[in-house]
Amino acid sequence: MYLLGYDIGSSSVKASLVNAETGKCIASAFFPKTEAKIMAVQPGWAEQNPQDWWENLKLATQAVMTESAIQADEIGAIGISYQMHGLVCVDKNQQVLRPAIIWCDSRAVPYGQQAFQTLGEVNCLAHLLNSPGNFTASKLAWVKENEPEIFEKIDKIMLPGDYIAMKLSGTICTTVSGLSEGMFWDFQKNEVAGFLMEYYGFDHSLIPEIKPTFSEQGRVNAWAAQELGLKEGTPITYRAGDQPNNALSLNVFNPGEIASTAGTSGVVYGVNGEVNYDPKSRVNTFAHVNHTAEQTRLGVLLCINGTGILNSWVKRTVAPEGISYADMNELAGQVPVGSGGISILPFGNGAERMLENRETGCSVHGVNFNLHDKRHIIRAAQEGIVFSFKYGIDIMEGMGIPVQKIHAGHANMFLSPIFRDTLASVTGATIELYDTDGSVGAAKGAGMGAGIYKDNNEAFATLEKLAVIEPNEKDRALYDEAYARWKQALENHKS
Repeated sequence: MYLLGYDIGSSSVKASLVNAETGKCIASAFFPKTEAKIMAVQPGWAEQNPQDWWENLKLATQAVMTESAIQADEIGAIGISYQMHGLVCVDKNQQVLRPAIIWCDSRAVPYGQQAFQTLGEVNCLAHLLNSPGNFTASKLAWVKENEPEIFEKIDKIMLPGDYIAMKLSGTICTTVSGLSEGMFWDFQKNEVAGFLMEYYGFDHSLIPEIKPTFSEQGRVNAWAAQELGLKEGTPITYRAGDQPNNALSLNVFNPGEIASTAGTSGVVYGVNGEVNYDPKSRVNTFAHVNHTAEQTRLGVLLCINGTGILNSWVKRTVAPEGISYADMNELAGQVPVGSGGISILPFGNGAERMLENRETGCSVHGVNFNLHDKRHIIRAAQEGIVFSFKYGIDIMEGMGIPVQKIHAGHANMFLSPIFRDTLASVTGATIELYDTDGSVGAAKGAGMGAGIYKDNNEAFATLEKLAVIEPNEKDRALYDEAYARWKQALENHKS
C-alpha cells in the first residue's frame, strides 16, 4: 500500500508517494519548475489563483504516478500540507470568488491591530493566544469592507489546504488547527471564536464543518479521479499548515520537542503542553496537529527573518570571491568560539516580531582592526544567527516549553557544523537531523489518519536520522559568554 502526500506552497506544489510498509518515498515531483507567480496589485499585497495550485497539483500527481508505475488503487490515503494563513472564498457552487489572499499579504494589518485594541489585548491573547494580526480573519475583514459585493456571495471561507481537499472530494471542511491559524478558534471555550466573529460581523455559517486533523475528511470524487488519474473513493485523512506539518514530518509531537528550519528566514516551532501565550505577542501560538480538547498540544511558532539571508550576504560581500559555503565553514572553524569578541545582530531582513516588530537592521559590534579578519566576520555571522534562535527559545521557555531536543532537516544552515554545534551548545539541547520533507510528512500523516499506523511512533519508525549533535559541555562557558555579549549588544541597540 502507498500513501500520497501533497505540500501546497506559495512557490510550488509538491507530491510524494510513500511506501506505507517501509516508510520510504518512492517518487516525488514539484511544479512549477520556476517559482510560482504571486500577484501584487498594490504594494504589500500578495495573491495567487487557487486554480493554479490545482493545475500544478495535477502535474505533480501525474509525474509521481508515472515515475512510480504503481496503480491508482494501491494508494490507501491522501494527506495535505499547505501554506498557512491564506484566505479562499467560494460561493454556494464551490466557485472561487476572488484570488486567494496569501500569507505574506499585509493589507489586513490595520484591521487586526484595531481589533486587538478594541477587544482588549489581554482578552485576545487569553482566548486566541495571539493578536488577530494579519491572519485569515483580518484578511476576511478587509474583503468585507473593501469588496462588499464579493463578501455577500461568500458561502464558505477556506484555508489553502481546505480548498485542495474540496477540489479532491467536493466536501468542504476544516480543522481546529486550521481555524486556530486563522484566529477563528477560542482556546478558552474550545469553540469558534464568537467574540471575534461578532466584532468583524461574520456569520458563523461561513465556517466549514470541523473535522479532526487525523480523520476521514472526504473521498476523491469521480471528477477529481478523472482529472488526476486517481481512484474514486480514495480517502483524504490528514491536513495541516506547513509549519505544524514540518514538525510532524520530524516526529515532533510532545512538549519540549522543537522543530526548526534555517533557510533564508528561520523557524523555531516548539510544542507546549499547556494553554499559554507570550504577553508581548513575540511568537505565534496555534493548535498543533495532535491538539484535542482532552490533550493540550500547542505549536509555538517563532519566525526570524534574518537567518540564512545574512550568511548569503556575507558570502557575496565579505568572503573571498568564488568561495563555497563549505569553504566558508572551514574558514570560520579556524576562529575560536565567540569570534574574538565580535557580535553580529542578524536583523537586516525587515521588522522582527520577536523584537516586538522593531526593524533594528543588521549591525556588527566589537570589531578590532588589528585583530579581526574575514574569518571572524564569517563565524560571527553564524553565531549571531544562532543567538537569535536562542533569544527566541528563551521566550518559549518562559511560556513553559522545556527545550530538550531540536529536530531539523539536513538542509540549509543545518549543513554547517559551526551553526549546529553553536545551537546545541548555547541551548543545551540535542539536535537530531533527518532526511524528510513536507510532502512526505503529509503522506505519513495520512497513514495515521487512515489508521494504517497506530500512532506517530509507528508512522515515523523508519524516519532516517542522519546525525545527532550533542552540546559541547567543555566549551559551554565560552558559548554562554558569547551569547551574553551578543544579547547585551542587542539590548543596547534596542534602547
